[in-house]
Formats: sequence, C-alpha cells, structure tokens
Amino acid sequence: MNLEQIHILNFKNIPEKTLHFTKKINCFVGKNGQGKTNLLDAIYYLAFGKSYFNPVALQNIKHNEDFFVVEGTFNKSDKREQIVCSLKKGQKKVLKRNGKIYDKFADHVGLIPLVMISPSDQDLISEGSETRRKFIDLVISQQNSQYLQQLIQYHKVLMQRNALLKYFALNRVFETDTLTIYNEQLHNLGTEIYKKRSEFIEEFNPIFQKYHQQITGNSEAVEIKYESQLHEKPLSDLFTDFLQKDRVLQYTSVGIHKDDLLFEINGHSIKKYGSQGQQKSLLIALKLAQFDFIKKQSGVLPILLFDDIFDKLDADRVQQIIEMVNNSTFGQLFITDTHEDRTELIVKSTNLDYEIFKISN
Repeated sequence: MNLEQIHILNFKNIPEKTLHFTKKINCFVGKNGQGKTNLLDAIYYLAFGKSYFNPVALQNIKHNEDFFVVEGTFNKSDKREQIVCSLKKGQKKVLKRNGKIYDKFADHVGLIPLVMISPSDQDLISEGSETRRKFIDLVISQQNSQYLQQLIQYHKVLMQRNALLKYFALNRVFETDTLTIYNEQLHNLGTEIYKKRSEFIEEFNPIFQKYHQQITGNSEAVEIKYESQLHEKPLSDLFTDFLQKDRVLQYTSVGIHKDDLLFEINGHSIKKYGSQGQQKSLLIALKLAQFDFIKKQSGVLPILLFDDIFDKLDADRVQQIIEMVNNSTFGQLFITDTHEDRTELIVKSTNLDYEIFKISN
C-alpha cells in the first residue's frame, strides 16, 4: 500500500498543492506552524474521511474559503484507488472511491490501512476513557466491519435508552416493557463488542510488549489491562442492578461505553508514575503494535505517519526506532521534523529511498 500523489485545495492552511511521493520514506521539514502536520492530516483524511486532530469538519476549511478538497491516488496490491474527500459549507461532506460516492463513511474504513503517530497521542494517557475506547475501536474496526456496525448500532440504541429514561423522569411514568426492549438490544450488542475487545487485547498485548522491548532495550515491563464492568456480570444483570441509579441520573451508567484501558509500566500506572520519556516510548510502541496488528490481519502494509516523533526522545531510543524501521518490513513512511539535517541523517541511515519536502507556509 502506498500513496502515489495527493492534491489539496483549501485544506487548513494549504491553499493548493500537489505532491508526488516515493514508495518508502517521505519527509516534510520546516519550522513550526508552516503546515507539516496539516499535510499528514490530509493523508489521514483520505483513509478515514475525517481529521486526526480536529473533529469539527468545517474548521478544516481554509480561512475565508467555502470548501476544501483532498484527493489522493493510492496503489494497493497493484490496483489504483482514487479517493476524494470534500466539504462545502452548508452541505454534507462527500467521500468518493474511484468516482463513486459512499452512502456510509463506515464502508470506507479499512480500505486504506494507515497508522498515525503524533505528540497528540499523549491524550491516550492523560485524557479520559473515551479517548482510549476510540483507539481500541479504531484498530479493531479497520479489519472488522461487523464490529464497526455493531458499535454504531450500540450507540444508536444507547441514545434511545437515554432518551427514554429522560422521558420517564419528565413525565413521571415508567414502562418496563419498553425499557426491556432496549436492554435486550444493548445486552446482545454489548456482549459481542466486549468479547471482541477482550480477544483483541489478548492478541495485542504480546505485540505491544515486543515493540516496547525493542525501543527501550528490554529495560521495562509494560502491559495493557482491559477494564470493563462486564468482567463481573452480564450486561443484562447490570441493567437490573443499576436501574434505580439510571432512573435518577436519566442516562445509562453501565455498559461497554464505560470500558477503559489501563497502561502499566513495571506494575504501576504510567499516567501517575511514568516519566515523559517512558510515556512517549510506550505510545510509540503502542502505535507500532497497531501497525503490526493491522498488517497481520489485512495482509497489507499500512502507511505510517510520524509527526514530530523524534522530539523529546533520547538518542538511544531514536536509534532503536530507526533500526526497527530499517530491519523490519515497513511500507511507506511519512515523517515531519523541524530539523532538516537531523532528518536527512536519520533517513540516510536506513539505506532506503527517500524524498525531503521543505515546507514553508
């Protein structure tokens, strides 16, 4: 899998640009604030139909413009894939594959395997459980469309159950039969999602630990723990136990939408006890494991995006990462950095084809 070229029009701070890429390493270098990360985000947009950094689609349109267009030509297993994503103010976002408009964006997820590694990944450690659920759901969904559909349906029914609880409170009524229908649907969907998440963590943990050992020289032990209320009881039983609480709160307080991931280093929470370098090493290992998992599941080498990845890492850990890229079966890489000389020195050491793009406004 590789991106051959991209055409960008009015996306963030990019008025119009067409770039052609090498199959191996492509580097965007320049000072901060010039648009290097925006180029990576445009590539991400083609894979997922949304921004990695800003969920508000309209805010991705360049200031004083009415629309944006991002168009890319991919080569996947010697077959061309033309992907276009566009948005015009006052209209719905449009995503097209080879000239055909998708009815549902979810149908596109997984076509372009891609992994982004960015400083904003720190949110996986510092932010709440929703951020970590999004991570696990994204990885599984890229290779399991059924899981994605179950997840979408679960959240749809969850909204309906929450609306019903509010209706009960507002009108001072209670209808057991109606609530039971939603409970049964959420139980069935939630149980399947829980099983898939559990299976994923069991398979993912050894891959994650392998990459972390390579990055750190096997100096620290890490683990991902899956936290879920369904560890203790089936969701149907939890609904019974928490019925009165849900009626008071007027929303659903139990379910797979409360799941979380706990990152541990040497048996302790990395959020509480990990240094900045330890946290960054863990996040890089997490994303490289995501790459490896998707590669194994799909049989396709995902595109890998490195955003300012070499900042705040010591020289030894940077060298470990470079050796992994050099010795492992990686596909197309995109790297941003503020130091051209450092970037060129790093990519030259891989002995792979590379291209350096100097970015200025």
